[in-house]
Amino acid sequence: MVTLVNEDIQNLTDEEAIERIKAHKKELGKDLLILAHNYQRYEITELADFTGDSLAMAQKGKENKDAKHIVFCGVHFMAQTSRVLASENQKVYLPNHLAGCPLSDFAEIDQAETAWEEVSKIVGEENIVPVAYINSTVLIKALCGKYGGTTVTSSNCDKVFTHYFNQGKKIFFMPDQHLAHNTALKLGVPREKLNIFDPYQENGGLSVEKIKDSTVLLWKGFCHVHTHFTPKMVQDMRQRYPEASIVVHPECPEPVVREADYAGSTKFINDFVAQAEPGATIIIGTEINHVRNTAIRNPDKKIIELDRSLCPNMFKINLKNLLFTLDHLGNVNEVFVKDEVKKDSIAALEKMFSIC
Repeated sequence: MVTLVNEDIQNLTDEEAIERIKAHKKELGKDLLILAHNYQRYEITELADFTGDSLAMAQKGKENKDAKHIVFCGVHFMAQTSRVLASENQKVYLPNHLAGCPLSDFAEIDQAETAWEEVSKIVGEENIVPVAYINSTVLIKALCGKYGGTTVTSSNCDKVFTHYFNQGKKIFFMPDQHLAHNTALKLGVPREKLNIFDPYQENGGLSVEKIKDSTVLLWKGFCHVHTHFTPKMVQDMRQRYPEASIVVHPECPEPVVREADYAGSTKFINDFVAQAEPGATIIIGTEINHVRNTAIRNPDKKIIELDRSLCPNMFKINLKNLLFTLDHLGNVNEVFVKDEVKKDSIAALEKMFSIC
């Protein structure tokens, strides 16, 4: 259910909204935990108790047992993961339920169930494992847990892939084709063993022989924030700033990753910048608010965006719907996950924790 912000809050200035949010934080103390993804606008991250990637934030909610109310400033699948990991006496909220994720939407549960049935029948369920990027719905995570699979983050994808390759398993990866493709190539998997599975076609548009011969089946999905970047952008920036290091996210297409100096997760990018020498020039190919936040927090370095690529869904979280949620805690914007879905998705998450 989507709850609109009332007129009184709409008429507030940003400064007034910030002061009221701070008042809620002071009044609620440890009962309230505000989490903000790195892609949130700067003023939201400044009000958060913790800023990080989606899994790290969900884990923070689980760790903070005193917090009765967890307000997740991110997108819907992230708040779902937080709800799955939180304890029963904690409530999780998303300030705007319209903050979805086109990447996670690429993998619809009905299509995924059908696809898993087709693929596992062809290669044998004992020979393949379903793996979901953390940027997926709770239903996709639950499917992986139900069939003995796991989840991954962009930080640990290589560890999980290596774990299953060492067991002689094939991987059916959902929903981001580029993260899986870049990870598999990094681990030495031949290109011809990586094939895109199109859920709108029978057997993903692949022959039975091609499916059997695949090491990784890549669900046809992508993050529009990161496919915005092109090799030419990297080449142009390298000409303009020859002294710069260029780092991109592994959700970028392989030609972009190949042109860049480094590729890594949100945490990798944060650490890379923090550890760079003062005065360093670093060009970053990821969501624009993350780049800008990084620049603000590292004033001793020159941080430049590879290009402006905004996540409009992250941008749907703002000061006013955050304040509205805090004004009406327990009555609006709460996130729920069914018990049976929670059970299977926890199994997938715990499998990842055991591997990594």
